[in-house]
Amino acid sequence: MRRSLLFIALGCTLVALIATAAVQAAATVTTLNGTVGPGFTIKLTKGGANVTTLKHGTYKFVIADKSNIHNFHLKGPGVNKLTSVSGKGTTTWTLTLKKGTYKYQCDPHASVMHGSFKVT
Repeated sequence: MRRSLLFIALGCTLVALIATAAVQAAATVTTLNGTVGPGFTIKLTKGGANVTTLKHGTYKFVIADKSNIHNFHLKGPGVNKLTSVSGKGTTTWTLTLKKGTYKYQCDPHASVMHGSFKVT
């Protein structure tokens, strides 16, 4: 009887630990910061460093649109998100990135304001 209760208690503890780990993993989403303007600049950073490669998964994009003559347009496999050209402010997107190449640009000035990164 004691052995059965011990196994039940251990089983419950294991289930609780797995559930806690799953919740913590789901709550951990990496933040990427996009900035466009106020001059003719556009960038995407992670922890202050330019983004060139990411692992596939879910990311939070915080886009600071600092000019009413620019926008931030992100395109890639299954993604087509943009801010408005006439607006300014901060926009947040939570996106799941698949493997492939993603490009970002300012639509009115795409020839000089653009970047890209790969998702593996």
